[in-house]
Amino acid sequence: MPQNRVRPAREPSPMNPDRPPLPDRLSTDPRSPHHDRAVFEHEIGIRLDDRERSDVAEYCISEGWVKVPAGKTLDRKGQPLLIKLKGRVEAYYR
Repeated sequence: MPQNRVRPAREPSPMNPDRPPLPDRLSTDPRSPHHDRAVFEHEIGIRLDDRERSDVAEYCISEGWVKVPAGKTLDRKGQPLLIKLKGRVEAYYR
């Protein structure tokens, strides 16, 4: 079984210095301590095991997982029920 390798977050490119560096862990939920409004001002892409994912609600590069909604299922507070998928995670600006 291949070992999960962590790909470092990309630093701001010299052509776009206004973009903040992508954090190791990021969440789309504004109530989360891992939510960063400045990062969401730009379009972000996420790859899990070299496949583009457009439904990621939270990710952690160092631990190698993403959380995605489990269909239309909601939890008791009305938020989407999230499942954790593990693999090699890469975050980047589009």
